[in-house]
Amino acid sequence: MPENAGFDLAQLGVWGDEVEFEVTRERVVAYAEATNDPTSQHLDGTYAPPVFAIVPPFQLMAERTMAVVPDELMMRILHGEHDFRFRRPIEPGETIISRARAVGVAGKSSGVTVTTQIECRSNRGDLVNEQFFVGFFRGGKFDGQVGEAPPEHGFDPALSAREPAERVVQKFDEDQTFRYSEASGDPMPIHLDDEFAKQMGLPGIIIHGLCTMAFTSHAVLGHASPADPARLTRLAVRFSAPARPRDTITTAIWPSGAGSYSFQTTKDDGQAVIKDGRAEFAD
Repeated sequence: MPENAGFDLAQLGVWGDEVEFEVTRERVVAYAEATNDPTSQHLDGTYAPPVFAIVPPFQLMAERTMAVVPDELMMRILHGEHDFRFRRPIEPGETIISRARAVGVAGKSSGVTVTTQIECRSNRGDLVNEQFFVGFFRGGKFDGQVGEAPPEHGFDPALSAREPAERVVQKFDEDQTFRYSEASGDPMPIHLDDEFAKQMGLPGIIIHGLCTMAFTSHAVLGHASPADPARLTRLAVRFSAPARPRDTITTAIWPSGAGSYSFQTTKDDGQAVIKDGRAEFAD
């Protein structure tokens, strides 16, 4: 059987049906609390944390990504990369209208990636954000690459020779995945069921990739724009390894150009959790 058998490549480039999501202050605050967000504008519900942007299109994103892969790979998905492009923060009281489409498939040495593009607009008529999600399907086989690759946000190796401008240390709580699952609407059992996670080849329950990304967003915002987090225009990461409840992570941050920062996140044992982190801010 050919390696690419079972992949529905006809789904590439096809926008799914639009979905609407009503943004409430209660939902925004719950997400901030579930990610241990220290930012006052998020905790009081003035506007949503940046990574909350995944909540309105989450199910649609999953549907369009899964539509491409064979059934046997669906439960073997991990978050590979995510790239948010923000026009402005999401605000309570508006309705977010999302659409998504898978745009590319690529074979890797240990699995397959599917890149999915997401657009989120407001009922006010403006584009609020654009996102690129890369799902990594462990153990899948695919010959070559079809369609689009995700946008680049690589880490400049020259930065490694410089001391970072700041290192931010954070710790996940024991119940982090359960709180995040409820606030985000992500019920994947690898984050909630220890035995299931082990059956999937993991060491046990792992932290949601987007929860880890939310933690790193706190680190970068606190360093680069603590008084005005709404200046953030891009946040992109590559997930290198999963973190687990009670893990401590350290995010190292380097200025990398006008209004931009590069960052990497590691666990106490030195293992990288996030690589190729990039954040960009408006003037």
